[in-house]
Amino acid sequence: MLTPENVTIATLGPCRVPSPVRLNTISGDIVGNYVSDETRVRHTIEIHGTSPPTPEVLLEKAGPRERLFFDPKETRAAIVTCGGLCPGLNNVIRSAYLELHHNYGVRDVLGIRYGYQGLNPKAGLPPVQLTPELVESIHEEGGTILGTSRGPQPADVMVDFLADQRINILFCVGGDGTQRGAHAICEEVQRRSLPIAIVGIPKTIDNDIACVARTFGFSTAIERARDVLTCAHIEAHGALNGIGLVKLMGRDAGFIAAGATLASQEVNFTLIPEVPFTLDGDDGFLNVLKKRLIARRHALIAVAEGAGQGLMNDSPEERDASGNIKRGDIGLYLRNRIEAFFCEQQMPVSIKYFDPSYLIRSVPANCDDSLLCDQLARHAVHAGMAGKTDVLIGLWNDVFTHVPISVAVMGKKRVSPEGELWRSVLAATGQPPCFATF
Repeated sequence: MLTPENVTIATLGPCRVPSPVRLNTISGDIVGNYVSDETRVRHTIEIHGTSPPTPEVLLEKAGPRERLFFDPKETRAAIVTCGGLCPGLNNVIRSAYLELHHNYGVRDVLGIRYGYQGLNPKAGLPPVQLTPELVESIHEEGGTILGTSRGPQPADVMVDFLADQRINILFCVGGDGTQRGAHAICEEVQRRSLPIAIVGIPKTIDNDIACVARTFGFSTAIERARDVLTCAHIEAHGALNGIGLVKLMGRDAGFIAAGATLASQEVNFTLIPEVPFTLDGDDGFLNVLKKRLIARRHALIAVAEGAGQGLMNDSPEERDASGNIKRGDIGLYLRNRIEAFFCEQQMPVSIKYFDPSYLIRSVPANCDDSLLCDQLARHAVHAGMAGKTDVLIGLWNDVFTHVPISVAVMGKKRVSPEGELWRSVLAATGQPPCFATF
């Protein structure tokens, strides 16, 4: 739960260095000027008159500060990309470097190779020196030129590396697992009282990071997922009793499946982790699917990877290197159950199964995500140069904000079964209300 106290941003100390970024200093002029540390963004903009008043949560606004903690001439920064691939990683690397290099005059920027492994000398992965020539066209490519990996490294070892390499600011690009690692690094830095800033940039195509309205990669994922849904719809429509089944990413949240459904407007059933569903019985999914085929002779299904986990056989809980629970393959499970059901019904069907997960996450960012990557990266640089630490750059109420990493990793953002997004999905698909929880 957010409180006015737990959204306070940590700083390394007083800012005494004049910023080389020349902006307006006229009081009250909000166009092209510095941002004061006292400027706040309301977390909640709607006020319900019948509800008892609660302390207002105000987020610190992101942006360039007039005075800095670090002297740009003596600053050494580093960028690390962690977790799975995501559209826009190279855009973030490029924009962060160019902001540091051109606008702040930071001469030394390192790229950490293969995620947090690159902060452990035992991995034998020395950092790469970033240059204008190296980053010139990387935004046109998918993936990350620095490489990535999952899983933590010992915090004390990583901080030893930062200290040995004289790194003043570390930009950590990744999702909740990456940010938990960034928070652990920051705790160790604070324990040693080192002047090192740790700044997070939110990356996940699932769009499920708390206190961040939209993470980069999400827009591209929806666009590419819509294209796959279009292909699946054509395949289904071209066969008698054709079924297009598309598994989309979304381990804990159904934002991609819901968003792609609305972008496509061709999906007949959308299944997400937040809304339980049953397969069997008169009102179960399989029987409703049968009715759809009898009536229209084709159907298109979008299922998020984390949906319907309770339907599969229970097995001991396993986690991946990032600490995420390993999910059963709901796509293959659903395909097999659909085939078995219609075989029992003696009703021939033609199922076309699509799993475009790695195709979607490895493509270059679209225009929308490219712009967001640029803005997130530049705001991260402003925060780091001003000595903000243990901080994540957020986007909230259409304003860029500073969010404590500890708050951002407390829980995940989810699709509300009672919210406008899910109601829109129900209207677009026409699927029965029995698939929702009201």
